[in-house]
Amino acid sequence: MVKSLSPKAIKEFFQRLQARNPDPKTELKYSSHFELLIAVILSAQATDASVNKATKILFSVANTPEAIFRLGESGLQTYIKAIGLYRTKAKNIIKTCEILSNDYNSEVPCNRKQLEQLPGVGRKTANVILNTAFGESTIAVDTHIFRTANRTGLARGASVRQVEDQLLKVIPNEYLYHAHHWLILHGRYTCLARRPKCGTCTVYDLCLYPDKVTTQ
Repeated sequence: MVKSLSPKAIKEFFQRLQARNPDPKTELKYSSHFELLIAVILSAQATDASVNKATKILFSVANTPEAIFRLGESGLQTYIKAIGLYRTKAKNIIKTCEILSNDYNSEVPCNRKQLEQLPGVGRKTANVILNTAFGESTIAVDTHIFRTANRTGLARGASVRQVEDQLLKVIPNEYLYHAHHWLILHGRYTCLARRPKCGTCTVYDLCLYPDKVTTQ
């Protein structure tokens, strides 16, 4: 039987992440809920750094649903062509801008169902928006969180939804709001896919990873 962390270990796990980074933030750059939405849509299968590089220029030219819609698909593509799947993302973003302008007074909805009806917005993206923009205790399970949760024994699951549901069950309420960013950053910079930095890991002794290493 595959072991999972005990409730006591899970609490200690997040106490340590909190002590190391009391107020974690997304690494995406944005100045409005709309800019965050566009950045998160663009971040699918792309790095935050590449998105920030593109949106720095894009948002200086167009940072409202109406302004981006006026660019059109081809116009938007010129700003995001360095990002993976840029053609599909441009198509979805233009449609989303049209919907926001026509149906939501150019505001990003704070309702999961409405968010997930926007082109290019799935459950993960909706979770990011609900957490980062609207302060809900959601967890958007990306590749970093999926790996970290399974590897450490924090939450086991064969799918991202299974891991999400399990995390929401086992993480103490006082840590739920920031858990999303703590786990992403831990997976991005410490619990790496190929060579996890176990030697500098703040939760090393709690981790149930069977192949823990001590080299960085």
